[in-house]
Amino acid sequence: MEGTNFLKYAFFVGCTTLGRLPGYEKSTRKLAATLGIELVDMPNSSCCGTTYMEGVDELTALSLAARNICIAEDMGLNILTICNGCTETLTKTNKILKENPEKLKKVNEILKDTGREFKGTVEIKHLLRILKEDYGLENLKKAIVKPYKSLKVSTHYGCHLLRPSDVMSYDDPNQPTSMDEIIEITGAKSVQYPGKMDCCGGPIMGIREDVTWAMGLEKIEVVNKYAQALVTSCPFCFISYERAQLMIDNQKKLPIIHLPQILGLSLGLSEEDIGLRDNKIDSSFLKNNLEARK
Repeated sequence: MEGTNFLKYAFFVGCTTLGRLPGYEKSTRKLAATLGIELVDMPNSSCCGTTYMEGVDELTALSLAARNICIAEDMGLNILTICNGCTETLTKTNKILKENPEKLKKVNEILKDTGREFKGTVEIKHLLRILKEDYGLENLKKAIVKPYKSLKVSTHYGCHLLRPSDVMSYDDPNQPTSMDEIIEITGAKSVQYPGKMDCCGGPIMGIREDVTWAMGLEKIEVVNKYAQALVTSCPFCFISYERAQLMIDNQKKLPIIHLPQILGLSLGLSEEDIGLRDNKIDSSFLKNNLEARK
């Protein structure tokens, strides 16, 4: 893809990142600025509608998501997301309302009170997808100035980024490669491991937390045998794997890294730039694996 100066998006940060993971937001903004991707904040945006609400009240869930999409429509920009759950919720709503006139009519009746109307003129893409499809791996490779020289990491995609596959229509839901490809571009080795596509346990965090932490620790135990860190593309997955370890004193701690953090260092950004100190498990070892600036 020739040039990247056209890349401009409405930035939907999401509640979890805003409230709990400042390093994820900061590293995303710094990464985008370094790559020449313009992120425009969405005024008066709210909760995406959450992946759980549709099971309680579908119309309310659709209306919440649609209102956010309408904000981007008014801005004339496609939406960039960094939360897997937000990505699925907004993408699913976009698809449903474009394909179901009856539900569209009901949602637009509700949206009248907000002075908005869903038109179906924008698309929703996670940062990972934008880096792969819109920015392009070749352009990304050219931007690397400090490649890693001896770093082994593993990746966790999370469920909602890829499934349901007929809605998300991105990568292989059973054997995805896009995040691994980006990791390899940085010079790091993306190491495969058993149970890679297993859920983090986050969806039941508020119901059976003991199960969430058990699921998280089970994956951490496996990844610890193969890699030095686990890279995630979802705030809930990040929290699940980090917090599960912090609750166990004698557990060998595996650093959990946001995708824009590991990528940001290889682009020449500092630990402060990418909010690395906001991670509760020490991840400072990453900088020791960088080659000198070219």
